[in-house]
Amino acid sequence: MHAGEEFSEATRSRGHELSATGVTVAYDGVDVVHDAAVTLRPGAVTVLVGPNGSGKSTLLRTIARLQRPRTAQLVLDGATDGLALSPREFSRHVALLTQGRPTPSGLTVRDVVEFGRYPYRGRWGRTDPDGPAAVDRALAMTGVTELADRGAEHLSGGQLQRVWLAGCLAQETGVLLLDEPTTYLDLRYQVELLDLMRDLADDHGIAVGAVLHDLDQAAAVADRIVLLCAGRVTADGLPEDVLTAERLTSTYGIRIEVDTDPLTGRLRTRAIGRHHSRSERLSTTS
Repeated sequence: MHAGEEFSEATRSRGHELSATGVTVAYDGVDVVHDAAVTLRPGAVTVLVGPNGSGKSTLLRTIARLQRPRTAQLVLDGATDGLALSPREFSRHVALLTQGRPTPSGLTVRDVVEFGRYPYRGRWGRTDPDGPAAVDRALAMTGVTELADRGAEHLSGGQLQRVWLAGCLAQETGVLLLDEPTTYLDLRYQVELLDLMRDLADDHGIAVGAVLHDLDQAAAVADRIVLLCAGRVTADGLPEDVLTAERLTSTYGIRIEVDTDPLTGRLRTRAIGRHHSRSERLSTTS
């Protein structure tokens, strides 16, 4: 997967800034996200991290307008009417890869990716002259061109994840939101997806926002990290400022060590469980 020269000239350097402030979301009358704020900037990758149930995906879905907030202000490129745009107009600016999409039945891979062009088709099925080229680019960028005519129901989980991602890329928006995008992907495609995220930000000015569980992946790809705990943003800044041993240990409730990988120069984290601790004690006493 590589963005390279594949992304269209129309989308190149057309990233949008999307910010949300005062985001409070409730489920069954109980607040699960509390007065959160996050800003996604053109040409930057912002990653949301935190324990299970910390509100990462809920916040991302709220930014994408798939989750109704109790309170929120959404600003797109300085305009405060982000919540007032029609769904079709908003979808020309913001795309979201969600978790747990169903397996399409009776559709080819190309059919699924073409769904990403819906914001440009208008009413009554108007033609989309740029659509075929956009779909071809998205298929190539995600490495699924050879699967284009295969039935989507016959794909593996990893293949289908890349197909859904291709649909988001075919949407050709200036903001791309990814909710746990490495789910189901093997190591090769996890790495290639992270590279693609950087390509989209660095080469095309796209504002990329993602939820990741792997802290090392987050440190490797992010320009900025937003740490959530119990529905609140507890830190927002550069990876080296947010991913500290003290803060992560407190947030995750387990001892986490942080150092620098000597090969890559990037932050590296290590959670220390009971058996790790026992091994350390044995090594120090032997």
